[in-house]
Formats: sequence, structure tokens, C-alpha cells
Amino acid sequence: MNGAWIGTTLLVLFVCLIIALFWVMIWDSNRFVVRKYTFCSDKLKKDCRLVFLSDLHNKEYGIGNERLLQALSELAPDAVLIGGDMLNAKPGASFEKGAAFVKKCAEKYPVYYALGNHEYRARIYPKEYDTMYTDYMKSFQESGIRFLDNESCCLPESGIRITGLTIDREYYKRFVKRKLKEGYLRETAGEVDTSYYQILLAHNPEFFPDYAAWKPDLVLSGHVHGGVARIPGLKGVVSPSLFPFPHYDGGLFEEYGSRMIISRGLGMHTIPVRLFNPGEVVVVELTVERGGKSGHPETDSRAEEGGAKGPASRKA
Repeated sequence: MNGAWIGTTLLVLFVCLIIALFWVMIWDSNRFVVRKYTFCSDKLKKDCRLVFLSDLHNKEYGIGNERLLQALSELAPDAVLIGGDMLNAKPGASFEKGAAFVKKCAEKYPVYYALGNHEYRARIYPKEYDTMYTDYMKSFQESGIRFLDNESCCLPESGIRITGLTIDREYYKRFVKRKLKEGYLRETAGEVDTSYYQILLAHNPEFFPDYAAWKPDLVLSGHVHGGVARIPGLKGVVSPSLFPFPHYDGGLFEEYGSRMIISRGLGMHTIPVRLFNPGEVVVVELTVERGGKSGHPETDSRAEEGGAKGPASRKA
């Protein structure tokens, strides 16, 4: 009798756990948070607020992405930086939701856009994806968006230089760990201008040691979706290359004097779930170094659900 009761209790608890996890998965797959990082540098000419977005994958948060647009309006950035994968590269797939959102951003803010592997894949395989890439790019005509495809642009009034890196398809292959070829960044993106605060938009964070050797001040990456599902308080579970527990899964990393912020992204594709891992809008506050103090990053995390703000909490 006791054995049957224990078995029934365990079964009920297991079913309740599955239901709870399913609810969290649905909840996290349809909300996003805002995380803020603050850095200072004597290279900057004025304070600047940047919003970094990545991996939307044609998802909508509210009709016309109204919740995302409202969050941007409240943040009032000086510019929006995009790290790629705003569409889904699937034959016959629509890109309209993602493209419409990016164009809405460009109506209010300067937008600098580096390509992710989905844009790049659609471009190099026209037989598979037909005119997806050309149609996508045509949709941005006269939008004023600056695409940085192994290109750089300078913002002299701020003292910021932004470089967008597009890496070859071979560096995204699954089940294979690779290193960038020696000198790859200099061959593709040119040299760093150390008189500017150098930002590198590099979609795939796996190669951060190579990026750091290029000597940017800040790298902004995405691609990993925070590891898809996260073990609370620990790491993301899997990378897009299908390696378990990726080292570069989300948040702030430092190496060789460079810093990298990995956005956990906003959408989903191959593994269409998020668990303990809501979408993310990254805010980068760049401030002019004053009093000779080097700035340590400050990270705030606050929920943004339908425009409602939860309490801010400091993250170590």
C-alpha cells in the first residue's frame, strides 16, 4: 500500500514538473529582458547609449513588434546596432516581420547592421533560397540603414568606430570546432584604428580569442541564443553547433584587454524553445572617462514584458 502511494505521488510530482517546465518554456519564449552594461573610456568624445539587438529570426513581440519598439522608445538610444540573424534562412520563408521591425527602428535611430549566418547563407546559396537575400536587402532601400559587411564606419562626434565582420560559412559548421585562420580579421576587416573606441560586430562568439587579438575595445556577438535552455544559475545547455554547455553562451567576457558581450538573442530557429532563457535587449552605456578611473562594467537586468518594467537587479 505504501509503495503504491509513493509511486503515485512521484508520478504526480513528475507530471507537475513537466507542466511547470512547459509553462516556463512558453513564458520565456514570448518575453524579453533588458540588460545594461556600462563602460568608460578616454577615447570617447561624449557619452553614448547604444542598443544591441541580435537573432530576432523574424519573431514578433506583439503586433508589429510593438513591445520591442516601445522598449526602444523608453531606452532612447543614440544608435541601434544589429548583430545579424534578423531573418530565418529557410527556403520559402517570409522575412517581412523582421525586416519591418528593422525599418521601424531606422525611422527613429541610426542603425548599423552586421550580417549573421542566416543572412550570409541566404546570400551564398541562391539556388536553395532563390531571391530571399536580394529581396531582403531591397526591402531596406532608402531606409538609411548602414550595412557593415566586412566594413567599418566612424562616428567622429562620439569617438566610436564600428566594424561589422562577416565570416565564411565554414566557421558555422556543426559538430566541428575551428579556429580562424591566422590574420583572418585583418584580411577581411582591415586594421583597428586605436584613436577610436573600436566596436566589433561579430555574430559568432566562438572566436573571441581571435577577435581579442585584433584589439577591439568591445565585441558584440549573438548566435548562441543563450544556450537555448539554461540551468538556473549555471550555463546554457547547447550551442547552434550542437556542442553541449558552450563556454561563450551569454553575458560579458574579457580576454587580452578586450571585452565581449554576447546577446542571448530575441528569437528561435533550429531548436524553437527557450527555457529559463528569455529573449534579450542589450544596452551599452559608453561614458567619457573622468578622473582617470577605468570603468568596470555595471550590468542591470530588468524584465520588459509588454512594456512593463520589473525591478532592476545588479548582476555580478
